[in-house]
Amino acid sequence: MDLSLLDKLVFWHWWVVALVLICIEIFAPSAFFIWCGIAAAVTGIALLVIPVMSWQIQFILFAVLSLVSVILGRMYVSTRGVMDSDQPALNRRGEQYLGRTFTLEEPISNGTGRVRVGDSYWRIQGDDMDKGSRIKVIAVNGSTLVVEAVNK
Repeated sequence: MDLSLLDKLVFWHWWVVALVLICIEIFAPSAFFIWCGIAAAVTGIALLVIPVMSWQIQFILFAVLSLVSVILGRMYVSTRGVMDSDQPALNRRGEQYLGRTFTLEEPISNGTGRVRVGDSYWRIQGDDMDKGSRIKVIAVNGSTLVVEAVNK
């Protein structure tokens, strides 16, 4: 690689890099590229203010700013609760059923059975019970619901 091209870096090159990184964030949302894009934009501003900065210093500045912005960004997101959800168990279907009660359509024998929940069947684990018994989901073990009898 011809390093003399790196000596010709100007501030707007960094702004283009920032724009590209932010566009990557749009298509691959991970809350990472946005912070690196901000670091690239700030590096461009620094180069605008100090135009004699060598390319080595520019890359070091970009690396340090990227690291700092990612750390500060993660701290901001975690303290502000930006990533909190009104449905925290949305992608953990079994946890959505904790505390809910169901009626057995099939008996539980030898500690295992199945229960119909909506339009699907879930494997269940608990004490042996007869068909028609009311059960309550008390825990989730992988894709198995742990249940107990509901006393009427």
